[in-house]
Amino acid sequence: MRQIVLDTETTGLATAQGHRIIEIACIEMVNRRFTGREYHCFLNPEREIDEGAEAVHGMSRADLENQPRFSDIADEFLEFIKDGELVIHNAEFDIGFLEYELRLMKYPKPEITEHATVLDTLSLARKLHPGQRNSLDALCKRYDVDASRRNVHGALIDAELLAKVYLAMTGGQAALLLDQEVLGIAKATDASGGRAPRPDLRLVVIKANEEECAAHEALLDKMKASGECVWRELND
Repeated sequence: MRQIVLDTETTGLATAQGHRIIEIACIEMVNRRFTGREYHCFLNPEREIDEGAEAVHGMSRADLENQPRFSDIADEFLEFIKDGELVIHNAEFDIGFLEYELRLMKYPKPEITEHATVLDTLSLARKLHPGQRNSLDALCKRYDVDASRRNVHGALIDAELLAKVYLAMTGGQAALLLDQEVLGIAKATDASGGRAPRPDLRLVVIKANEEECAAHEALLDKMKASGECVWRELND
């Protein structure tokens, strides 16, 4: 299975206000393993960057003046994600911006789902951890993913972190369920003051054969100092 972990940075929060993409990062995984293939580029947004957005990602318009425009890289970007599954945190945001860019350049197939399928890790996290914070930062802490290099938001570092979080979220469920089952058994044991009932378990008794019994008797003969062996008295 081919998956592409994707993140973007933008000039602001809403395409309705004409905001544009300034960075795209994609990391390829096949069968849950990193292949080493990446797609990463900075883009000239052809407009000003909101102060709030610049404070988040640290990029100014001047920094991007000599970068390509989205229309310059659209074909190679779509070729990279073609027929894969996009793994995106809060996919509605990134997909909305990507489709907005494609529509601005009048691309014949502006819907991202015409090129790849989409998996939203924010929706997945909300199902796994209802009522909890599920931002990328929160998930990194929850799954012990080292985010110390994330001084500012950047598409490439965020895609790397998301890839690790996604693998942890989707690869540790069996262990998580096992831990919960063990915890439930422990609580039942504490409440009853004894061993928790497990009607599904059946005690298997394996009896010693004649040769093993003879060896056991020979060992008891060696152990007795005088009279009958105490272990034989207990067995009786």
